[in-house]
Amino acid sequence: MKNVTDINITSKTLLPTPLALCQEIEKTDSAHKFVVDSREAINEIIFGKDRRLLVVIGPCSIHDLEAGREYAEKLARLADEVKDRMLIVMRVYFEKPRTTVGWKGLIMDPKLDGTSDIPEGLRIARRFLLDIIKLGLPTATELLDPITPQYIADLICWSAVGARTTESQTHRQMASGLSMPLGFKNGTDGGLAVAINAIKAASQPQTFLGIDNEGRANA
Repeated sequence: MKNVTDINITSKTLLPTPLALCQEIEKTDSAHKFVVDSREAINEIIFGKDRRLLVVIGPCSIHDLEAGREYAEKLARLADEVKDRMLIVMRVYFEKPRTTVGWKGLIMDPKLDGTSDIPEGLRIARRFLLDIIKLGLPTATELLDPITPQYIADLICWSAVGARTTESQTHRQMASGLSMPLGFKNGTDGGLAVAINAIKAASQPQTFLGIDNEGRANA
């Protein structure tokens, strides 16, 4: 009988479960408290209860870990100097949406050589996020693949849905279930209508598919 499934799949790699990876690279109690406190502080600013300016700043994406840590150390010093006027949150983007083709980010291809060692990419991402948190910097990232949040979301203080995915029903549904403050970018045409509609959709209860911390498919 001729095969009719996985015809275009060349290989498969079994990922560790989110639970196994989070236990392997475990966050400390202090890191957990920092994430909780940072999310609350960001929410206070968004809702106008804290008059400071919220500034999400940093590299387009993380590809050089040494350079990323050096940047974070300098940013942490600046954040401390201006903490009375603004809350600085560091961009720590590990996934890159592509218009056509190209490098898809540190999680998908951590060695930047096309080998796509995703299990190692997820490990590197968790370790790097913990490094940034230890410096006292809240973390921000774009969550692109709906499976990724189970592996790193507990270390994210603010997240984004990007211009290429703001109109996506899958990402609006995912956003509705995330636990941190989140922003939607304007569409690729620069218009705001797509982002406004995304906010409306994500603010409502949604039914969607995903995995739990043991890697099982859930609705």
